[in-house]
Amino acid sequence: MRKLGLFLTLAISMGAATGAFSQSAPPTLDPNWKAPEVVKFIGLKKGDKVADIVAGRLTASLAQAVGPTGKVYAIETAEVVQHYPEALVHMKELASQSPNVIVSADPVATALPAGLDAVFIRQNYHDLYDKFMGPADVPAFNKAVFAALKPGGVYVILDHAATAGSGVGATDTLHRIDPARVKADVLAAGFKLDGESSILADKADDHTKNVFDPSVRGHTDQFLFRFKKPN
Repeated sequence: MRKLGLFLTLAISMGAATGAFSQSAPPTLDPNWKAPEVVKFIGLKKGDKVADIVAGRLTASLAQAVGPTGKVYAIETAEVVQHYPEALVHMKELASQSPNVIVSADPVATALPAGLDAVFIRQNYHDLYDKFMGPADVPAFNKAVFAALKPGGVYVILDHAATAGSGVGATDTLHRIDPARVKADVLAAGFKLDGESSILADKADDHTKNVFDPSVRGHTDQFLFRFKKPN
């Protein structure tokens, strides 16, 4: 929960300072986030509909990518808002500046909007396994993503890598997850692996430290996977 709180605080402060959801341009982002590269990897185009799960740092970039004819469903989840109600308040304030961003705070088990072209979750997939999120029924969540996507739609997950073979053992302690576990989870829901990117990988990260440890913060080894719903 500490990690999520810090994440949302940073997202809110960035947005409030810059008008993050303006249609004209996204805010100036930390280049370490690789926002342009991540959005390109997702493969969004004008008019697309995308769900941003635990919306924050890249929501504005997604909104710009899909344009005024597209939609970004900025989903905070009720479990997040219960602990950080200010996140929803500020998200709504920011979304008011961009008509293609729709904010919600339904429980994580709530069905996603239908007919999506993409679902994106950044550094929060591991939180699905944590107590404050229920924990969520992860197989059911992934199946709900599958159901919400159009045939050919993509599910993109970016998260901090844990030690290989650790499964979900470090989600609540180090705020990391084994990339192999994520693949197994999502493939079991019917998806096909469509792409991997190393743009946020960092070989210097030994995977044994909390992502907020000063020695690795901002420089963790992160994986980026794109899964596709078969046509």
